[in-house]
Amino acid sequence: MNAIVSGGTKGIGRAAVMHLAAIGYNVSFCSRKVGEIQELLLELEEKYPHLRFHGMKADMENMAEVRDFAEFAFKSQGTIDVLVNNAGLYLPSELLNEGDDSLERQMKVNVYAPHFLSKFFASLMKKQGKGYIFNICSVASLNPVLSAGSYSISKAALLSLTKTLRQELMSSGIKVTAIIPGSTLTDSWTGTDIPSDRFILAEDIAMSIVSCLQMSAGANIEEIIIRPLKGDI
Repeated sequence: MNAIVSGGTKGIGRAAVMHLAAIGYNVSFCSRKVGEIQELLLELEEKYPHLRFHGMKADMENMAEVRDFAEFAFKSQGTIDVLVNNAGLYLPSELLNEGDDSLERQMKVNVYAPHFLSKFFASLMKKQGKGYIFNICSVASLNPVLSAGSYSISKAALLSLTKTLRQELMSSGIKVTAIIPGSTLTDSWTGTDIPSDRFILAEDIAMSIVSCLQMSAGANIEEIIIRPLKGDI
């Protein structure tokens, strides 16, 4: 079984790569940093020598690199069973105070890249008659966060993309799930003095992906909302 994870060397993406490998998936992933790619490849190859792993430097804000990553992953794996659209860009600001390019940049990473990757790999999955696409959305997809206006807009668009894909692909045997996390303890919170129990963990999200993959062929989880027990920050 073969999987693809965008933004695979940190946080949610890294957790997804590791959990997919643990259940026997070959994984192709991308990151903007070559050093992080090499470190993760070495760790994976040492821990799972019987599987295949491929990493590529690619920035999901650059559509040419998004296309290159899609071609790289396809050539590396051949058939694709799982796509995890994880890479995201978060530029917090109220709408009236944000930079002129804030919406455009976040739409490129949070919507345009998963839109292209989903279309590219869904076309291959349709030929196989099966496949699974996961889009990592956000609670901002459901209710806007005023301190992250354009981010909220982009994540709402990603949730709408997920719903559209699900309706269009279900007759082809392809499942599509939106993972909707609240505040997640990743590197973006490094140095915070907020207690860890105010966050969910990246591993929680990865485990939800694994749980979906282990359900029966007839079950399609449409959305999974995961919030911190003590409320989002």
